[in-house]
Amino acid sequence: MRKGLWMVLLVSMIALIAACGNGNEGTSNGIGNGNGNTTGSGENTGEQGTLAKAIEQGYITVGFANENPYAYKEADGTLTGEAVEIARVILNNLGIEEMRGELTEFGGLISGLQANRFDMITAGMFINPNRCAQVAFADPEYSIGEAIAVKKGNPLGLNSYEDIANSEAKVAVMTGAIEIEYLEKSGIPQDRMVIVPDQDAAVSALQSGAADVMTMTGPALQSRLDAAQDDNLERVMDFEQPIIDGESVRGYGASAFRPADTEFRDAFNAELQKLKDSGELLTILQQFGFTEEELPGDMTAAELCG
Repeated sequence: MRKGLWMVLLVSMIALIAACGNGNEGTSNGIGNGNGNTTGSGENTGEQGTLAKAIEQGYITVGFANENPYAYKEADGTLTGEAVEIARVILNNLGIEEMRGELTEFGGLISGLQANRFDMITAGMFINPNRCAQVAFADPEYSIGEAIAVKKGNPLGLNSYEDIANSEAKVAVMTGAIEIEYLEKSGIPQDRMVIVPDQDAAVSALQSGAADVMTMTGPALQSRLDAAQDDNLERVMDFEQPIIDGESVRGYGASAFRPADTEFRDAFNAELQKLKDSGELLTILQQFGFTEEELPGDMTAAELCG
């Protein structure tokens, strides 16, 4: 009798131990990280964890694509560019003293961020709805559109591509440039386009009178005017951006974060707004050939993503 009772107790204890051992095995939605804990896909701890970790370790790793003037390495290895220097100031203000760059082809920046190769993208990446579905963009730090330069005083009164189309003006444009398509769709015939091999040749065409106006993106045009140092040429500062196929050609660039890192993104945005309000954002941009025309205004990532 006593032996039978002990057998019953023994079987019960074995069953209880087995049940405890199988508790949650194989039921976790997370991914094992080797220490008995689990984390969700990507970074379930959220962006505050990313920010706190960066502050604690004293540095953060950023992805860039070596594209001047947005983010690139100089000959001595220094990481710089408008996006880098803006992020450097903001991250310092957040308590992160060092940025470490991870060079990546532009097309691999988003996948690299998602794979945790780096913690944010500082490459001046344009915000668009397709990218918004994959990353959490900060608010834009700059905007880029088209620009034109003319002879001093703008004698033909050219303030838009439409004005060029409605005049007899000849426009210098670089071969293969997207501006050729924009000009065509704005009603400017090819026989009034002075196709030149490079940007400096466009300046020469304007100086010589072979063209009445030249066009390229804002920073590119400004850099050529700065290099030419010709007081007889001027940029049209109130240029109206062309509307092509129903949409403005102006683009907005920003830093990007993992979708889980919204608090990090929001903290970044708060510091970015301070730079806008103080005028420091423009000061940084001007170091890389941008002007007041390239400021983002009140545009937000939410508006551009929506």
